[in-house]
Amino acid sequence: MSAATMRSRTPDRMCAEAVELALAAAVEAAGEDSVGEHLGAVAEGDRVVTHLFACREPAYRGWRWAVTVARASRAKVVTLDETVLLPGPEALLAPEWVPWSERLRPGDLGPGDLLPTEADDLRLEPGFSGEDEPPPNSAVSAEAEYARNVAELAEAEDAEVSAVPPSALPGPPARGSITAVAEELGMRRARVLSRYGLHTAADRWEEGYGPKTPIAQAAPASCVTCGFLVPLAGSLRQAFGICANEFSPADGRVVSLAFGCGGHSEAAVMPKPPRPAPPVIDETKVDPLPLRPDRAGGSVEPTGPEEELGHS
Repeated sequence: MSAATMRSRTPDRMCAEAVELALAAAVEAAGEDSVGEHLGAVAEGDRVVTHLFACREPAYRGWRWAVTVARASRAKVVTLDETVLLPGPEALLAPEWVPWSERLRPGDLGPGDLLPTEADDLRLEPGFSGEDEPPPNSAVSAEAEYARNVAELAEAEDAEVSAVPPSALPGPPARGSITAVAEELGMRRARVLSRYGLHTAADRWEEGYGPKTPIAQAAPASCVTCGFLVPLAGSLRQAFGICANEFSPADGRVVSLAFGCGGHSEAAVMPKPPRPAPPVIDETKVDPLPLRPDRAGGSVEPTGPEEELGHS
């Protein structure tokens, strides 16, 4: 261990004794109520010492006011270097900073928000390539090859032949380019989903609306036989579709063909409410109704002399 290292670890005597100077600087920076007792001194280098004071702020429990003082070589006056608030061994610190791209979660994007996609995103790949190159057998490519041969010949023979600059060459025909054809077909997309992007999307959809969800486990049938399923196009058609049942919890969402719910179109046929049978009237038989009650039959108690109905 060198002598310089030993000197840097041993606090300078005059700087270590400048506690009052350090305390005054801390009080001036934070206020008298925020600075506590002296916790010690640490040697930062030759004639450089940091004095530590407790912080009384409730929001900064465990932090310390650090006041650094220094002394020039052969000087007898200690001067103030800086005053900062530093965390101690038991200080409560904020979590490590995470970039916004890693903090973003599904559903965080709101109205007016922009989510830029990186150029090397693994989920995307170029939609088409070679749009700036003319076809191999076109006239443009032949002229470019001819100009290149002239330039090589002029350089080889050291002749005063001016080669045609690339900017003077005619560009690829506008209507015959890949970009123009793709635009006419409505397929002009700079990037499309890569195989990795398809797999990650399929895994995400399978986890949200797949056969392992509780509602699918209790479903009477899967979505592959449901009339409300709208199939997708492309390679994902074989595994996913869109639910179009307004009463289903997956309405308007991409669901797995193995998913299911109680809103299946063929789950059950609702029984019709029972209707009573119409009354049967036998119109061929006449039931006689007596005008006077049958007193002999015991249906009416005799109360007095016989009287006609409606007369006293």
